[in-house]
Amino acid sequence: MLAIFKRELSSFFSSVTGALVVSVFLLLTGMFLWVIPNDLNILYGGYATLESLFYIAPWVYLFLVPAVTMRLFADEKRLGTLDVLLTRPVSEMQIVFGKFLAGLTVVLLSLLPTLIYVYTVYQLGNPLGNLDMGGTWGSYIGLVFLAAVYVSIGVFASSLTDNQIVAFILAVLICFMFYSGFESMAAIPGLSNWRDTITYLGIDSHYRSLSRGVIDSRDVVHLASLVFFFLFLSKLSLSKNKR
Repeated sequence: MLAIFKRELSSFFSSVTGALVVSVFLLLTGMFLWVIPNDLNILYGGYATLESLFYIAPWVYLFLVPAVTMRLFADEKRLGTLDVLLTRPVSEMQIVFGKFLAGLTVVLLSLLPTLIYVYTVYQLGNPLGNLDMGGTWGSYIGLVFLAAVYVSIGVFASSLTDNQIVAFILAVLICFMFYSGFESMAAIPGLSNWRDTITYLGIDSHYRSLSRGVIDSRDVVHLASLVFFFLFLSKLSLSKNKR
């Protein structure tokens, strides 16, 4: 599993993929937060808060994470190297988990430079340090879990096809469904009796709960369960290919 992780991570940064992911994420968030005059611009908002970052990031990752994960299995299938990989003395779950960790590492590396934003807003606060650090770190934790769910969905989508474009589109649709789709479904009048249950199945309510700085075990367990659920589906997909 460690060898697979190292190989995938090396392939990300030996090509333009790794640098492109980090650059695009920082460029988009930086433009919205500091340059473009809009309601999300921190300098125009008048408050020492990073809420705008944690509002933008899930939508940027909605497209960026599938772009990272679309090649993980689809490329292996297209080149025929997946058959060779499945003959090695490593289980399907280890293959899936190794690729998942590599994808998650790339995504988290794009998040790491945003700590500069925390320091900047901390310094801009009046008085100095007038920043809700509990809410900020809670939002970061929520964003890490959300990224992990997105990556696991991307791995699953990539395991279903040998076409990277199909894997990308499928991952975007599933990620959107879990992030925003359940919230929209719960608003349908005919489903009002099931509103709480439907909302609970999605990601957004748990992400917003963590963003308040309160680390609720129910939110953590739900998001972690989604990660393992999609990784397990990826394992079943690989098992089918092996048979």
